[in-house]
Amino acid sequence: MSGKLMENITFDELAIGQSAELTRTLTQKDIDLFAVVSGDTNPVHLDENYAEHSLFQGVVAHGMWTGGLISTVLGTMLPGLGTIYLGQEMRFAKPVRLGDTLTVRVTVREKKAGKPVVILDCLCRNDKGETVLEGVATILAPTQKLRLERPELPSVLVCPHDHYKAIIETCSKLGRLKVAVAHPVSSNVIEAVLEAVEENLIDPILIGPLLRVREACVKAGVKPDMFKIVDVEHSHEAAALAASMAAKGDVEAIMKGSLHTDELLGAIVGSNSGLRTERRISHAYIMNIMTYHKPLIITDAAINIAPTLEHKADITRNAIDLWRVLFGDDRKPKVALLSAVETVTSDMPSTIDAAALCKMADRGQITGADLDGPLAFDNAIDREAASDKGITSPVVGDADILVVPNIESGNALAKQMIFLGHADAAGIVLGARVPVILTSRADSTRTRLFSCCVALALSRARKEGRIK
Repeated sequence: MSGKLMENITFDELAIGQSAELTRTLTQKDIDLFAVVSGDTNPVHLDENYAEHSLFQGVVAHGMWTGGLISTVLGTMLPGLGTIYLGQEMRFAKPVRLGDTLTVRVTVREKKAGKPVVILDCLCRNDKGETVLEGVATILAPTQKLRLERPELPSVLVCPHDHYKAIIETCSKLGRLKVAVAHPVSSNVIEAVLEAVEENLIDPILIGPLLRVREACVKAGVKPDMFKIVDVEHSHEAAALAASMAAKGDVEAIMKGSLHTDELLGAIVGSNSGLRTERRISHAYIMNIMTYHKPLIITDAAINIAPTLEHKADITRNAIDLWRVLFGDDRKPKVALLSAVETVTSDMPSTIDAAALCKMADRGQITGADLDGPLAFDNAIDREAASDKGITSPVVGDADILVVPNIESGNALAKQMIFLGHADAAGIVLGARVPVILTSRADSTRTRLFSCCVALALSRARKEGRIK
């Protein structure tokens, strides 16, 4: 612990038979962190299903995690500061399982004459008294007395669940999606297209100025003739042609290339585009957040600047449909209607909109989900915070969908999670006759692929009549 002094035991102070020990209980976080640091991803440590059918019949610790506890005793307790490892012999007698509490003990066996070399017996036992590891350590003991403050260890967040994984695996079996890529004149867009092609997710048509598209392919290390390219003069024409092809059924989705989102959406939402539906078009981020226990949809953080009550109703309906397509109909999604406070007040119109949306759900105008609001952000994602304020509902602390008051709050919330919380955020445009894939230069490969997977799932669901 920071602030506590550590003091070593010098070679001259060591006595034969002198010992030190520590106790440690194995947790899942220990296993995950050791796998990250060491790179040892043996499934017997990380895959519960595999481990159940292995020799050990369950998940076990890495052997060297146990060995590392011996190093902890030697380096911080006996002899402590200044100790240098020369060698370590170990014999593993039993596996260490989650929840096992180990007692690790080292004992001085021998001191070499003429140089500060020490031999120590090492023994690790579990809480049943069984020996799990025994061995012998050879170390160079410190000769100078040292007293130092124990360093403060950094906090480490471990995300044990990849909320994207199951959806990617499911969507990869749905076949390729025909996608019009509007104005792909930068290498990062070509790279995103190539990644999706290599994962058998999309069959792309690149729409843009021929020479610029070819240059982008070369910069991305891709042969230009690998993809079908439709030559147009500029980005406006690329957006218009992509929308036209989608309206005719020549493609099943549109991907944003190197043009502004407004330019692309302008071609899609136009009254003559053939892509309008009865719904307001809206944007949704599907978030994979290290500190949240499940996927989280944030909407609308990119399109509707100051949505009206009617707009928010469509934004909510679009998000509910998206959630059902991705996660099924086994249960209703929980929708939190956000504001700065959790009480309805005329001084804050977003609270009145939230209350009205809840009443619309009560009257069957919005279906397929449990709605609650107004809710402040902390109440929506933290049950204890809601309890402290006396708020009880199925939604608080367990939201699946966050509907934000306006684009500023939604964009800031999503970007904070991405850049400070290291969240993944796959963007998709909803409410048109085809899904629109929005990728960003900052997106990881996984996020780009997931955006394509979402579009693929939405397209198939629309064809099957599961969504409007």
